[in-house]
Amino acid sequence: MKGFVAVLWGMLLLLMPFAACHAQDSELFALKNRWEYITTQTPENKRADALGELAEDAKALAKTYPNNARVLVWQGIVLASQARAKGGVGALGLAKEARASLEQAIRLDPQGNVGSAYVTLGALYDRVPGWPLGFGDDDQAERMFEKALRIRPAGIDVNYYYAVFLQDEGRLAEARQHARRAVEGEARAGRETSDEALRQEARRLLREFE
Repeated sequence: MKGFVAVLWGMLLLLMPFAACHAQDSELFALKNRWEYITTQTPENKRADALGELAEDAKALAKTYPNNARVLVWQGIVLASQARAKGGVGALGLAKEARASLEQAIRLDPQGNVGSAYVTLGALYDRVPGWPLGFGDDDQAERMFEKALRIRPAGIDVNYYYAVFLQDEGRLAEARQHARRAVEGEARAGRETSDEALRQEARRLLREFE
């Protein structure tokens, strides 16, 4: 009997890491799906509040799994989305929190969850006001986009956001090139809705160059 209990306990110990990993994946999957819905289906006037609630859940998930790079990347994505939806000076604190989460994720995973951390950081450095109000920095934004492109050169998201950045910089030929790449890119599994929305934005951007 003692031998049976020992074997059973050993099996349980072996299964515990698998169960913990499965729980992380399940919770992260639910968080990603909610973000997809909020950013593509929720009316703009209700988006900030919805993202605020999601950000609280993302922070709780990051607190539970502080060394999971994918969780930290998604916390950064949610906070950056909330900052964009909120707008104004009040969004700067959220943007700083997003940057900190994304930088921590990169320390754990230099690939930044297949480049997603670098795309979001690039957009943050592009949109946030510069010193003394914020940390916006065009040179740093471009470095982030270039890193993302090296990891995922055909990504719809990185090519679209880089195209917007290049357009703002007055580099229209390069902007057109990356907007076209975004239109021709392949949507990621699990991110189809948001990637297709960005593809439509890239098509609109291309029409501006005609």
